[in-house]
Amino acid sequence: MVSPPLLLALDQGTSSSRAVLFDAQGQAVASASAPLNIHYPADGWVEQEPMEIWASQRQAMARLEQTITAEQRQAVVACGITNQRETTILWRRSDGSPCGPALVWQDGRTADVCAAWKRAGLEGDWRTRTGLMLDPYFSASKIHWLLQHHNAAASAAAQGDLCFGTVESWLLWHLSGARRHCSDMSNASRTLLMDLEQRQWVPAFCDHIGLPTSALPDLVPCRGDFGAIASDCPFAGVPICALLGDQQAATLGQLCLEPGEAKCTYGTGAFLVINTGTEIKRSDAGLLSTLGWTDDQGIPTYCLEGSLFNAGTVVQWLRDGLEIIPTADEVNRLALSVENAAGVMLVPAFTGWGTPHWDPQARGLLIGLTRDSRRGHIARAALEGIALSVAGLVRLAEDAIGHGLGELAVDGGAAASDPLLQAQADSTGLRVRRPSQLESTARGVALLAGLQCDVVPDLQVLLPQRQQNTQLFRPRLDPDQRQTWLRPYDDPLQPCLHSHELHVLRSPGNRRRRQRCLRCLRGRAARPACGPAGKP
Repeated sequence: MVSPPLLLALDQGTSSSRAVLFDAQGQAVASASAPLNIHYPADGWVEQEPMEIWASQRQAMARLEQTITAEQRQAVVACGITNQRETTILWRRSDGSPCGPALVWQDGRTADVCAAWKRAGLEGDWRTRTGLMLDPYFSASKIHWLLQHHNAAASAAAQGDLCFGTVESWLLWHLSGARRHCSDMSNASRTLLMDLEQRQWVPAFCDHIGLPTSALPDLVPCRGDFGAIASDCPFAGVPICALLGDQQAATLGQLCLEPGEAKCTYGTGAFLVINTGTEIKRSDAGLLSTLGWTDDQGIPTYCLEGSLFNAGTVVQWLRDGLEIIPTADEVNRLALSVENAAGVMLVPAFTGWGTPHWDPQARGLLIGLTRDSRRGHIARAALEGIALSVAGLVRLAEDAIGHGLGELAVDGGAAASDPLLQAQADSTGLRVRRPSQLESTARGVALLAGLQCDVVPDLQVLLPQRQQNTQLFRPRLDPDQRQTWLRPYDDPLQPCLHSHELHVLRSPGNRRRRQRCLRCLRGRAARPACGPAGKP
């Protein structure tokens, strides 16, 4: 019996790599995963080893290939790659050796670099052309740092032997046997180096960070012919037909095909993405304009995005840091063991704050503790802290597009939490739709690869699936109750955002400066009168 055609999705994430097989309807058939180490060498620094990223993805592929039947293996007709975005890798073209660590998207070591660029008045042009902020989150300052601090990178650049890429470029390089050095437009739109409207690299921005244009990957549409998997890799010979950043892939996997449709993925962070169609929507409130995906001719669908850097990491912290839960899913039972958070609030800014503040030096905050506070209150405050932070992104997005969202599709590992999603519905006033299959990221790139190889004729025919096998969470609070709940959460944000100023001001000699800065914090000023050292 001949197996129907299958689509291979490679989903390289921050903490693990996955390989998933899908049928032409986007239903998962088989999957495998492999863990990936993350290194934190200093406060705000987040690194991975480039060869470990590749080894993790290759291991997931090998495990999947070993678990499927010979008929299923023969039926795999196309592969798509989706990945953690912004994470930056430099390597030598001649031998593929990395020129330093991979600087992960969460890494904030270049905060001072970005601040200097802003003081020089550069942000306006960069934001207009790329849709992004000058922030350590994106690739440009990471490239600059690697070239400044790793001799191997500077040497390769001087010799014309340097390659830059985000993770999809790195994986494609290895999967193709070093034959292809490409970046798709969705990932390239997150580097601060691509003109969002023209969909071309900006040489002037490359010059500013010291990156030779010869090191840039070829800029390609999100679907096309990207070669075949090399003979020494699992799934050898399978054509590579799609490349797509993880959040864009999840949006496509949730079938958010029309302007105004939105999803939120709760993975390592939480990312709200709204389809804006062929129009680039601009926001003055810290939302990002980004490229969603393209057809094989490079014709784009654009999106508007809000970014929260810590979501699943909050639950990991409860498990591995505070050690108040033995497993991640235990957070739900613990949160439901209390009626409410009893005034405990958690601001999830462990590695800085994204939208709308873009403060890489922000740090998390846990407040409202009393002698009656229990583990359950902290667990509930943690989940509510994620939901309330996302609710802020929703409000900004609705203002930017000029209408309410109505419904929010959700996915990602933390979306398995019922109390989190109920809090999300209550805090936004939206219906929250959770599919039975939470593999939206892998599904999205598999469907895109399926379109390219004609296994999937049209995504529109899959739309009825959105109402099948889904669970809806509806708001339980009226608007007045919602505002009463939301209002106190705004208060902790300013000391959270300016917590680095308090660290600077703790020395005894800074008493007057400390008093002045604390007055700024108590006043909840949007922009404090004091600078980083407490100076006006």
